[in-house]
Amino acid sequence: MYLLILLIIGFVVYKWITSEKNTTTTEYNTNLIQQQIKNVGKLVVTEGHYAQVMTYKDQQKYLMNLLTFEKKALIVINADVTVAYDLRQVKYDIDEKNKTIKILNIPKEEIKISPDIQFYDVDQSRMNPFTGDDYNKISKKVKEDLARKIETSTLKSNAKNRLISELSKILILTNTMGWKLEYENQILENEQQLGEQVKL
Repeated sequence: MYLLILLIIGFVVYKWITSEKNTTTTEYNTNLIQQQIKNVGKLVVTEGHYAQVMTYKDQQKYLMNLLTFEKKALIVINADVTVAYDLRQVKYDIDEKNKTIKILNIPKEEIKISPDIQFYDVDQSRMNPFTGDDYNKISKKVKEDLARKIETSTLKSNAKNRLISELSKILILTNTMGWKLEYENQILENEQQLGEQVKL
């Protein structure tokens, strides 16, 4: 009788100790993953510099085009451009039961263009002087031209490579711990697959 009671007590104690260890391990793994994601959650910035020269011309005509007043200037633009990903905005879900991290959302890139516009060889008249509207038009055109150049440059692809490099730290951790990383219903197993799946 005593032996039976001891066996039951021993079994209950064993189950309690075992389940406590599993809970502790799961909590440790979850906390470690959350900390790693927090470390990755930062602003990733890629910088570029562009220079260009353009000529601006404008004409004002009066008296059925008999009188023409022209203004023109040589414009030199030096622009600093940044492409940034704010990884603090990455949304994710931790599935402890299936040991899976699901990335729910990756923020779009933020492009900031800061042009320094210098005017040279300015030629204007009293009837057609440079005004604030001219500067606004020039600034708008410069930013549009730069935006097109950025699209065809390596700046955005370099920024994406840095993004993938940061996200791969989560991938490495999950692989090391025997967990899985999922994005858009696909399990990611390596950095190349991560780069192919993340389309921004």
